[in-house]
Parts: sequence; structure tokens; C-alpha cells
Amino acid sequence: MSSQPRGLPLEALQRYFTEHVPEVRGPVEVEILHGGRSNLTYLLTDGYARWVLRRPPLGGLTPSAHDMSREYRVVAALHGTGVPVARPVTLCEDVSVIGVPFSVVEHVAGQVLRSRTDLSRHDDGDVERCAFTLIDGLARLHDLPYRDIGLADFGRPQGYLRRQVDRWYSQWQRVTTRELTDIEKLRGQLAEDGQAESGASVVHGDYRIDNTILDEQDIATVRAVVDWEMATLGDPLADLGLHLVYRDPAFEPVLVGSAASVSERMPSVQSLAERYARASGRDLRRLEYYLALGYFKIAVIAEGIHARYRSGLTVGDGFETVGAAVPELVAGGLRALQVGRPS
Repeated sequence: MSSQPRGLPLEALQRYFTEHVPEVRGPVEVEILHGGRSNLTYLLTDGYARWVLRRPPLGGLTPSAHDMSREYRVVAALHGTGVPVARPVTLCEDVSVIGVPFSVVEHVAGQVLRSRTDLSRHDDGDVERCAFTLIDGLARLHDLPYRDIGLADFGRPQGYLRRQVDRWYSQWQRVTTRELTDIEKLRGQLAEDGQAESGASVVHGDYRIDNTILDEQDIATVRAVVDWEMATLGDPLADLGLHLVYRDPAFEPVLVGSAASVSERMPSVQSLAERYARASGRDLRRLEYYLALGYFKIAVIAEGIHARYRSGLTVGDGFETVGAAVPELVAGGLRALQVGRPS
């Protein structure tokens, strides 16, 4: 473990833990788990217990996507509901401690399937069961009575789709490093084809296989869904559309060359959509719109990562591949809308 990882002053953190985390029993050591693409994530231990700390990226070019209090609040609300999440430990909004807000949850033991290599350790039947379990879990999240768990004011479901288009286009304008005519076209068509929401639920905002911790022995058992930084109340089919877009190989460079979600061993987009329709009972006749919105969102996120890389604000290697994915993702969104339009 590193004694002083980038982005986390250890001495200040130790003082905070001593005062605010009753179970801590000694000096805390820190290791960065991953960082630079979204919030930075660190593994902490005192030799007895283990925790996971999250803080905003070093170059917060899209600040609304890195609200630590929102992420912590939704995890705290979901804990104990049957939606698997890590146990919340503490939220620090005092920026004088380490320079930014941060949250801490209990570490959840398990495995994360990030790459094709990770998938290769499991047979086809288990991979399929895992993929369908994730879909069933998404349907279960969307069926949760959010008002009953204290999240009635967590978002504004009405007008969610239009706000998503406007928000991500605003983010694009903030982070863009180039002129890209097709993203203007995609944004215009999403706004033109805008529709009323299909419903309202808690939406994760980035639901994919590598944002889950799976059981060490059975990958069809989800121990925790993680990375809730973009959660809100909104249209549940936006969550589904984004999850399905992660099946497209155009997404792979965003995860530095290998993404489990794009493997040909995973069920097809159609099979996953049909599974969700059965599990949720929702009408998917306008699914193409949600796919296009998902492509739009990932393209903007990828451009933000590319911008931080160009500015030297990423932590880790491999970010040089991300920028080339942006035009491909935009093209995928345009294709989806074309398919969804009546002939």
C-alpha cells in the first residue's frame, strides 16, 4: 500500500478517521483502486477493518457529476432495502480536511469483472446467468418505492429526459477539445424526438457489470452495486438504455482497451432487453431513443476523460485511447435514432 497516494493527504485523513470512525483501531494505510475516469476510489485499512473512500477527480471539469453527498445519501437510503450496496460509514463535506468532500463505505469482498480476461475464468453459462442477474437487479431497483425510503426529493422525474439532453450538452460545451458536427446533430435529434418519461424511479446513472461487486464463488450473485455518483430520480428506461449501450465495442476504449460488457460471450442487446421487459413489465417500444441518449451521455463522459488526460489530470495509464472513442459513440447514437424512426 502507498504511504501517500496522489489526491489523498494521509495525515489529515488519519486525524479524521480517529475522530469520526469509531471502529478504527490503528494507523490507516491507503491504496488507490482506480481513478481519473470518474470519482477517485481508494482502499483503506487499519489492519483489522477495510473501507473504500471516494473523492472527486483531480480535474473536476464536470462538477455536477461528482456530488459526494448525493452519492452517499442514495447508498445510505438503499442499504437494507434488498438492493445490494456497501454499508455507509461516513460522509465528510468539510473541504478543509483533505481539500474536497469525500465519502467512506465498508469494503465489500468479492470480484469485479472488468475485462474479457476476467470473463475468461468463467464458463458461458455463468456469464449468461450473471448478465441476466444484473438485468433483474436493475428491474428491482426501478421497482423500489423511493418515497418510502426517504428519496422523494432526490430528483425531479418530470422533464428528466429533456434535462438530460440539456445537461449533457452543457457538459460537452464545458469539456470539449474539438469541433464535432455529429454531436450537434445527435443533440438536435434527441431534443426534437423528446418524449414524456416512461415512469419514475431511482436511476443509477451508470449501471454496468464493472460497477458491481460479485460473489467470489458465484458471479450470478451480486454483493454490491457501486459508483452511485450519478444517481437521481428519473426515467428507468434511461438506465436500461445506457446499460445496453455498454454492449457496443465502441465503448471499449473508454475502459482502456478491454471491457467485459462488450464481450461476444455476453447475451445480446435484444436478449437483455427482453429479459428486462419480462422482469419489469415495462413497455420498450421506444427503446431506440433511450439507446441514443445513452450513446450521447457516454460520448460526453469520454470527452471529459480525454480533456483531463490532455491536461495531465488523470491518475494511471491508458487514457490515450479514450478520445478516439467519442466520434464512434456519437455515430452509434445517430444510428439508434435512425432505426427508431418510422419509415
